[in-house]
Amino acid sequence: MKPTPTMLTNSFYAFYDLHRPAYRDYAEARLAPEEAQVAVSHLFDLVASHWSTIVREPDPAAWAWERHTQTVARRSGHALTPAEEALLLYEVLRLSIDKIATVTGTEPAAVSTLLAAARRRPCVLPDCRDLGQAVGPARGPADPAPDEVRAVAPR
Repeated sequence: MKPTPTMLTNSFYAFYDLHRPAYRDYAEARLAPEEAQVAVSHLFDLVASHWSTIVREPDPAAWAWERHTQTVARRSGHALTPAEEALLLYEVLRLSIDKIATVTGTEPAAVSTLLAAARRRPCVLPDCRDLGQAVGPARGPADPAPDEVRAVAPR
């Protein structure tokens, strides 16, 4: 069944509402506020322009996340590895593993693996001090999310 224009419009707005806050926060963590706003606007203009094609992708979120991180890297002058991105999303932006998987179009197990890998290395983010020492201690005893990481990488 071919999707109707109304279905495509509604699905785009659902995608926008679900992903925009995290995309904005990620861009703001890496760019000046004006640059972050331009990067996010550019991404969603691109997504809207190609939405009928993007929804046929295996995972539209992965498609959009890849373009978003490329744009932010180009504007910041520094690309992060997937592990560094996951660490920034988890430790700095305080997203859960499931939310990171949704936003980036990956599986939760892959996010846990990326976080475990990132924690084994010293902080390589260009602005660690400004990002709250992203590889510092886990979130705290009240947050059960670090247990998810330990399940993948036992201590």
